[in-house]
Amino acid sequence: MAALLIVLGVILLIIIANGVRIINQYERGVVFRLGKVRGDVKQPGLRLIIPIVDQMRKVSMQIVTLPIESQKIITKDNVSIDVSAVAYYQVVDPIKAVVEIQNVVSATYQIAQTTVRNIVGQSALDEVLSETASINEKIKTILEVSTEKWGVFVSTVEVKDIQLPDSMQRAMAKQAEAEREKRAKVIAAEGEQLSAAKLGEAADIIAAHPIALQLRNLQTLTEISTEKNSTIIFPAQFMDTIKSVKQFMDKEH
Repeated sequence: MAALLIVLGVILLIIIANGVRIINQYERGVVFRLGKVRGDVKQPGLRLIIPIVDQMRKVSMQIVTLPIESQKIITKDNVSIDVSAVAYYQVVDPIKAVVEIQNVVSATYQIAQTTVRNIVGQSALDEVLSETASINEKIKTILEVSTEKWGVFVSTVEVKDIQLPDSMQRAMAKQAEAEREKRAKVIAAEGEQLSAAKLGEAADIIAAHPIALQLRNLQTLTEISTEKNSTIIFPAQFMDTIKSVKQFMDKEH
């Protein structure tokens, strides 16, 4: 009798041991009892289930980094480019993630890859290069709707790398160089325009005050004689300048 009790005790301990489950902090447990999901989700810690009758599936609640491999896409303006991206998603409903979809990771990857191809293919090359944030948001919105029924929340989608054909890179480099040259010419023309306007104003002032030109000539000669130790030859008109200045000064006194 005692031996029977010992055997029953050992069997009972084995059954209890087989029903013990440890759920990590980042996990949740979904329990199936005779094939049907129990309503409550098992929280982290030490949990007991009924062996044979119950089965538990653990679901990670961590944010998953999902790299989307580079794929060749033809844009709206018929340019072939290679685009890779990365998506970040998290399971928010463990029961849906287990029941509604066979492999939530594979399904999320496939729908993300397809969505990137569709959105980039509907955009022109300039839009893909300059409006990346808008394209990311469009992809994220579509993924949110598609994965919501699987209990998955997509937090971020980023187009990571865009590779252009060599011929397109050379064409864009020439375009950028031409754009810079155009800007340089426009800036130079604007400088000439401002310079011509100022020269016109100076000419009007000199026309109204002829002595100003004579004074400017004398100032130039003074600067030359100060900086350069050399002989300066005064043309005849400069002699008239000196005479005009002297008459002006006498008149002022």
